[in-house]
Amino acid sequence: MLVMPDAQPFFFPRGRTACLLIHGFTGTPKEMRGLGEFLANLDYTVLGIRLAGHATRVEDLMRCHWEDWLASVEDGLALLHSTYEQVFVIGLSMGGILALLAAANYPVNGAVALSTPYALPADWRLNFIRWFKYLQPFVPKGNPDWHNPALAKEHREYPAYPTAGIEQLRTLLAKMRQELPLIHVPVLLIHSRQDRAVSPENAIRIFETLETPEKKLIWVENSGHVLTCDTDHPIVFHEIATFLKSFSQPNSVT
Repeated sequence: MLVMPDAQPFFFPRGRTACLLIHGFTGTPKEMRGLGEFLANLDYTVLGIRLAGHATRVEDLMRCHWEDWLASVEDGLALLHSTYEQVFVIGLSMGGILALLAAANYPVNGAVALSTPYALPADWRLNFIRWFKYLQPFVPKGNPDWHNPALAKEHREYPAYPTAGIEQLRTLLAKMRQELPLIHVPVLLIHSRQDRAVSPENAIRIFETLETPEKKLIWVENSGHVLTCDTDHPIVFHEIATFLKSFSQPNSVT
C-alpha cells in the first residue's frame, strides 16, 4: 500500500505533554504537519496519524467504516499514553469529530476541534444513501474555498468523496452528537466565518451542546475550511498553543 507523496504520518518526540493530530475526511497527515512542527518547536511531543483508508487510493476509503477511523485514533492514543503523562487531541473537520469522540470516551486532557461539522448539509439523497452509493460511487468535490491559492497547491487530498464514506461519516456524526454532553475536559473550537465546506453554524451548535464548563469558540475571518494551512493558520496555531499552555502542566522532559 503506497502512501501519497508528502502524506506520511509523523512523530516528533519532545516534552512530556503529547498531542495527537487527526486530519480530515479524504485528507492526509500533511494538512496537520505544519501545526505539528509548530507545536514540536514549543516542546510538545506530536503524533500525526493517518486515518484508515486515507492517503493511498480513494478506492481504499470506500471499504472503511467509521469504527476503522476511530480505531486509528485509539491506536495513536494507546501509543502516547504508554509514555507521556498528558495527552491532548487536535482534529480538523472529520478529525475534529474524532477528537471530540476521543474526549468523550478516553482519558485525554483536552480537545481541539477545527472546522468541525455538527451535521451534514440537508440533501434529500442522504435519505437514500444506502442505495445511492451503488448508483454513484463517487461525489465530485466543489470549488475549493482556499483564501491563499499558493498554499492550496501544497495540499494533498483525494479528488472526490466516496459515497460509501459519506454514509459512514453521517453515522459518525450521529455518534458525536450523542456523546458531546459526555465531554468533561476542556474543549477549544476554531472555525472560519468564510468556511463554505462546513458552515459556521456548525461550530455554534457544537459549542451549545457541549456541557463542559471549560469551552471556548474562536472565529477567524480570512480562511476557508482547511484552517491549518490557509491564511489564518498563524492565528490558529497561536490559539491552540495558548489552550495547551492553559490546561497542561509545565512541559519539560522528565
